[in-house]
Amino acid sequence: MCTNGINTGQFEMMIEQIDDHLKLERRWAHTLGHKAGDAGYETVSKKLHEAQAMIDDVRALLDEAKDALEDDAQAAGGVTVKLV
Repeated sequence: MCTNGINTGQFEMMIEQIDDHLKLERRWAHTLGHKAGDAGYETVSKKLHEAQAMIDDVRALLDEAKDALEDDAQAAGGVTVKLV
């Protein structure tokens, strides 16, 4: 669906691509956090786990953005296209 010049289906897929990328980065932060902890680098481990939690927050915001996209598209006024 295209609303106000935005292909909402494509826009949603791009948000999902960002989420997929962050999902991978979250996994790396988690894995490296445990490796650092196992090696005795407690501060590094703590910071990586904090980063992991922040990534979780960003992913939740992306979910909210997808929901808002749907709501905004339904609320947006129609677009009139005139052939010149």
